[in-house]
Amino acid sequence: MAQKVLRNVTHCIFDMDGLLLDTEKIYEEITRQIAAAFGRPYPEAVRFRVMGTTEQRSAEIAVTECKLPLSVGEFLQRYHKLCGERLHNVPLLEGAERLLRHLHANNVPFALATSSGADMVELKTTHHRELFDLFNHRVCGSTDKDVKNGKPAPDIFLVAKDRFEDKPAAGDCLVFEDSPNGVTAAISAGMQVVMVPDPRLSKERCNNATQVLRSLEDFKPEEFGLPPFKD
Repeated sequence: MAQKVLRNVTHCIFDMDGLLLDTEKIYEEITRQIAAAFGRPYPEAVRFRVMGTTEQRSAEIAVTECKLPLSVGEFLQRYHKLCGERLHNVPLLEGAERLLRHLHANNVPFALATSSGADMVELKTTHHRELFDLFNHRVCGSTDKDVKNGKPAPDIFLVAKDRFEDKPAAGDCLVFEDSPNGVTAAISAGMQVVMVPDPRLSKERCNNATQVLRSLEDFKPEEFGLPPFKD
């Protein structure tokens, strides 16, 4: 992939699942368990289609593609029950806390833009409340009425941008994502996007990102005009 020009930014917007919190493998296990109860597989290709979408859309894809004898509502009922059992003690991913605390210490505004609903965000951040309180604001795509369309539509990032007090331009915002759906949404919103993909994703699925990293630990803020790390 050709090296892309990196432009200076003033604000950051973060996805959550699979980027800040190590939840994606739990989601994968839960959906695979539901599918297996009906003797159905959960193919990797379907998993990548689901990544980054709203809970409703994820359920629709899983039910349809896995040919499950459930309504979307019935799937979500099972899904939420299993999530409630497994998502209360989710670890942070490498580099997440360091980057968030660095941005906060340097007065760089940053927001959360997650496809999860507000209740799920509360559940998943149970042991990281102080860190997630550093965000300027949160946009929870599955429950926020201002987010009309989920990723890969740009709505969630545009809503997050407009809720910053100083109303930055889209080009002044840098998005952090792990999913192709999220990258597409950010690009459509007119923003640069740093992608930390699942290592199983093909390089072709990462081509649209402005920058692709192994983990947030490898992010260099100064490349986007942000204050550099001191350590």
